Amino acid sequence: MSDAWQVGLEKTPANYVPLTPLSFLARTAEVYPQRLAIVHGAVRRNWGEVYARARRLASALARRGVGRNDVVAVIAPNIPALYEAHFGVPMLGAVLNALNTRLDAPALRFMLEHGGAKVLMADRDHTAVMRAALEGMANPPLLVDIEDAATQTLPPLGPLTYEALLAEGDAGFAWSPPPDEWDAISLNYTSGTTGDPKGVVYHHRGAYLNAVSNILGWGGMGRHPVYLWTLPMFHCNGWCFPWTMASVAGVNVCLRRVEPAAMKQAIAQERVTHMCGAPIVYALLVDAGPSFEHTVQGQIAASAPPPALIEGCARAGIELTHVYGLTETYGPASVCAPQEEWAALPLEQRAEMLSRQGVRAALQEALTVRDPTTLDEVPRDGQTMGEIMFRGNIAMKGYLKNPATTAAAFAGGWFRTGDLAVVHADGYVKIQDRSKDIIISGGENISSLEVEETLFRHPAILHAAVVAQADAKWGEVPCAVVELRPGMTAEAAEIIAFCRARMAHFKAPRRVLFAELPKTSTGKIQKHLLRRMVAP
Repeated sequence: MSDAWQVGLEKTPANYVPLTPLSFLARTAEVYPQRLAIVHGAVRRNWGEVYARARRLASALARRGVGRNDVVAVIAPNIPALYEAHFGVPMLGAVLNALNTRLDAPALRFMLEHGGAKVLMADRDHTAVMRAALEGMANPPLLVDIEDAATQTLPPLGPLTYEALLAEGDAGFAWSPPPDEWDAISLNYTSGTTGDPKGVVYHHRGAYLNAVSNILGWGGMGRHPVYLWTLPMFHCNGWCFPWTMASVAGVNVCLRRVEPAAMKQAIAQERVTHMCGAPIVYALLVDAGPSFEHTVQGQIAASAPPPALIEGCARAGIELTHVYGLTETYGPASVCAPQEEWAALPLEQRAEMLSRQGVRAALQEALTVRDPTTLDEVPRDGQTMGEIMFRGNIAMKGYLKNPATTAAAFAGGWFRTGDLAVVHADGYVKIQDRSKDIIISGGENISSLEVEETLFRHPAILHAAVVAQADAKWGEVPCAVVELRPGMTAEAAEIIAFCRARMAHFKAPRRVLFAELPKTSTGKIQKHLLRRMVAP
């Protein structure tokens, strides 16, 4: 076909604007300026105020010499300053680097130097670790102290406070969308459980689309939802929910710490409708006591929810949706979309359906399970394992300053997750293991996740993880590390027998250790530490 028909159909400022989630805040501040936006203790701000503060932040940073592609690092719990930074920093074309609050000084120093942070804003709870991280740094960033009512007595990182910085800025700062929606909006480092963490770069387009995808994948979220910040905002930019909440003119209920009493109080007082987190977050809520007077929608990730947790959440008034993704996919890129007929299933069957990683998110282009070598799709038999791969706009730009690793991650035109899974007849994906976590015993592959799911059925077990232990005869055998529920007891022999009664004997743990499981700040179990624990 001739291209002549396209004459006069070019992109113009009237019909094309680069996608950016910053537009959500601008619209909501225009339409709902007086609606409540942020709750943090005694602090209550409306959307008009949040927009003005974000623009002041952008203006002040610009006056301090921050520009396009400069990195602004922030280390803080889920407080208003970090929420505002999700808008104020990219408004001037800079890149937000929300730092993991549970990391040590060497890891934080690596991130500051690797990302080249020009500004560091720090909550006072993290002054000591950041001073250690900055010690002797050749080109230290501009330091900004974030004040908070809970930390007034703690020493600041530097003389310039966050509020003083905002006072330097203009609430009418004339920001504009990025010249290219492919421009970087944020930098997120992987948890670094093995070697140095990788810097994952997000673009404005992906952040915009995943923010909207969050809404579509959660049944629309209703009008003006009330969202409890239990998921760290530093983790995949809070799965893009800072931008999601601006788009729906909802209420952000901030929490400095994920503690049962604080969560229960916030849910009851603010009538929280939505929250996200790892299984441990929901376990804390369930164990904390009485149910809520209203239903709370909860997204759960990090590991499949065991039946006991699903049942406990249902009793407490929490309706769970299982999602799956990685830092490289902006957080959730698949969802276990519930089918109506699942509601009639017995609990264990329903839990089995809900524990799957599911299908692609609404605005993710494709989710597949393929042979990592041939790239052939695996059959939908629930048995044949392959690697989960994604393709679409909700995938990172790449790893900062690491082109070889980026190329390997995107080899074959797919983002390769490293997670091994099967596909069931209904098209729903279920992870069997990380490729590095498969246990090969006597030539047979054992999925550590399969063993863990069996362990979770034991009434005394709260948390469980399975890793390979060297064995002279079999090469490797499964070793289980478990945490028991408060007030409950169990013996190793009893747990091994429990597993052997429910699965092939060679898959059952040969050894059971009782210990608190080491976890990352996002609730993922650090299996590399467990492997050291069980090593001979």
